Amino acid sequence: MIFLFHVGFLEVSWIDIIDIGLVGVLLYQVYKLIHGSIAVNIFLGILSLYLVYLVVRAAQMELLATILGQFMGVGVLAMIILFQPEIRKFLLVIGRSAEFNRDNIFKTLNNWRYGYQDDFDVPQLMEAAKSLKATRTGALIVFSRDSELKFYCQTGDWIDADVNKRLLLSIFHKSSPLHDGAIVIYKGRIKAARVVLPVSDNDHLPPHFGLRHRSAIGMSETTDTLVMAVSEESGRLILARNGKYIRGLKLKQIERKILEYLHNTEPQNWEEVPAEPEAPEPEEVKA
Repeated sequence: MIFLFHVGFLEVSWIDIIDIGLVGVLLYQVYKLIHGSIAVNIFLGILSLYLVYLVVRAAQMELLATILGQFMGVGVLAMIILFQPEIRKFLLVIGRSAEFNRDNIFKTLNNWRYGYQDDFDVPQLMEAAKSLKATRTGALIVFSRDSELKFYCQTGDWIDADVNKRLLLSIFHKSSPLHDGAIVIYKGRIKAARVVLPVSDNDHLPPHFGLRHRSAIGMSETTDTLVMAVSEESGRLILARNGKYIRGLKLKQIERKILEYLHNTEPQNWEEVPAEPEAPEPEEVKA
C-alpha cells in the first residue's frame, strides 16, 4: 500500500482519500435528498439526541446512559420508519439512473444513427396546449421516452390512442370524467388518462403552486419523464424535469423542450432557455 503522508500517528493512503471522497459524495447526495423537507428537522433531532447520549456516557451517568442506549439500539429501525419516504425516493433515483436494458441500448443507437423513430405529432399537441392556455383549462401531460409507466397507468383509464388536438381537448374538458388527473404519452400515443401522480413534498415551491403543479414536479422527481402542467387559474404553462421546473415559456420554447427530450438532446443546463421572441400570430381576416 502506497502512503501519501503522515498526520501524527495516522498514515494516509490513496485508498483513504478515495474512501473520504466517496463518503463526502454520499453525504452530499443525502443532503440534497432531504434538503427543504421536514426530514432535515428529524435528522437534526436524532443527531442532537445521539450527541447527548455520548456526553451522558462520557459523564458516566449510568441510568440515563442506559435509557438512551436502549433508544439508540433501535435507532436504525426507527430511522428506516421515519425516513421511509426519503429512502424510497433515494432508491427510486438510484434505480432510475441505473435503469438500462438491451432494448433501450439498441433504441438509443438507432436514434443516434437514424434519428428519432417514434411517430409523434407535436404540432397537434401544441395546438391543444394553445387552446388549453387560452381557455384556462387545467391539464397535466406526462411525456415518457423509455418507459411505458405501467405502474402509473394502472391508476387511471387505459386509452392507447393517437395524439390529436380534439382528443386532448375532450379529455381535459371540465365536464369530462377523464379530466381529473394526468395523461401519459409514450411512443406518440396517449397510453392512459386520469392517471394519479406522486405529489412533491418540496417545501421551497411557490405557495401559489397547487396540486397539479406539485404533481408535475413530483412525477419528474421519481421518474425519467418530462411533465407539462397548465394552470386552471391563470392558464400559464410549466415544464417539470428532474424535480426542477421552468415557467413563463412561450409555446415555441415549450415545443423545442419537448423535442429535445424526445430526441435525447437536452442541454446540460436544462433550465437554460435562450431568449427568443415568439413570432406574432397572424390576424384573422374576416370575410
